[in-house]
Amino acid sequence: MTQRTIYTNARLLDPASGLDQHGSLLVEGNRIAEMGPGLFPDGVPESIQAVDCAGACLAPGLVDLRAQIGEPGLEHKETIPSASRSAAAGGITALAALPNTDPVIDDVAGLEFVARRARETKLVKIFAYAAATRETAGREITEMGLLAEAGAVGFTDGTSALADPLVMRRALAYASTFGRTIFQRPEEPRLASGSMNAGEIATRLGLGGISAMAEIIMLERDLRLVEMTGGRYHASGISTAESVEVIRRAKAKGLKVTCDTAPPYFALTEVDVGDYRTFFKLSPPLRGEMDRRAIVAGLADGTIDAVTSDHQPEDVDSKRVPFAQAAFGAVGLETLLPLTLDLVQKGALPLLRALAAVTCIPADILGLRHLGRLTKGGPADLVIFDPDRPWRVDGEKLQSKSKNTCFDKRPVQGMVLRTVVDGRSVYARTE
Repeated sequence: MTQRTIYTNARLLDPASGLDQHGSLLVEGNRIAEMGPGLFPDGVPESIQAVDCAGACLAPGLVDLRAQIGEPGLEHKETIPSASRSAAAGGITALAALPNTDPVIDDVAGLEFVARRARETKLVKIFAYAAATRETAGREITEMGLLAEAGAVGFTDGTSALADPLVMRRALAYASTFGRTIFQRPEEPRLASGSMNAGEIATRLGLGGISAMAEIIMLERDLRLVEMTGGRYHASGISTAESVEVIRRAKAKGLKVTCDTAPPYFALTEVDVGDYRTFFKLSPPLRGEMDRRAIVAGLADGTIDAVTSDHQPEDVDSKRVPFAQAAFGAVGLETLLPLTLDLVQKGALPLLRALAAVTCIPADILGLRHLGRLTKGGPADLVIFDPDRPWRVDGEKLQSKSKNTCFDKRPVQGMVLRTVVDGRSVYARTE
């Protein structure tokens, strides 16, 4: 018999349709059967399992556009099971994994390995990008047709930018024939040899600076190539005010362009680097206050489409070293929702817009249009959360195998109470 579960006394939120009402949601098996007020007015039958949400928000599970998972090859940083547990604790029901593993995911066997390990783990849904170039070396594009057929949700060299303009032109043109997007971390590598944002603070600390122009120049170049090829392009990790303007102009031209940012770029600035705090060494680097404000404004007006965790786990040995030698990156799966909700608490974004940035919009960018929304007959991928409940981030208690969060000890609001994937409860908050 198909398992039936009803979530009652919930604030139903669906950013894709604009739904915001109190009611119940009925799950049959792995699908949403019904939702709305007035379900079972004569009482819930005993054959249906009832979960009282006690007025908490019930929304589509989060869809994360960009997360690094160490498996295969870098399991000391993160594994598919540990990343899945961390994602479930953060209300994420689906994520897209970068191909920067060892070996690189640049063939069908790599995609099949990730898919098989995700099925074996049986927690959240894990999709994989394929490398845009062989071994992410930036020279020869991969067999995009075969990789798209095998399930690649897009093509990217992940933490490495596609620096050669001819290779990028070919990648854009070729990927578009298979309906796929090129995902680029726009940063000119020859201008990005420093450790933090170029400016007064970097000078005072005696650290090499990374100019905002490293991002802007690459972005401007890429968008010219998009205009030339008609390809589909996504800029990952937008961090500067000028980048927001560049994207805004490209969208006004009608180019097939989307972009995302991550919580550090609207919640922190270069000042937080403080006294050589390596957990704040990120790529792109934390920028200035005016850049932070521009990122918030870009999210508010829709220029920046989505918010991603940009999950980059690093082991202790990679971070407990002098700042200039430390690895870039921070974990972010479990802090994605509360930090996005922080924009709502501060009045910068309405709740549905904030949720859209981490649910239906990233799902659409990945071509997974059945995810990230509450739809009758759609997958029962859900998150139940209390938007007002405060808690304090504790890096040591994170489910991720690595603990390199740049939000350690930060007070936040917005607590995940339960995460449901295909009708199965994969995480439930215990006091």
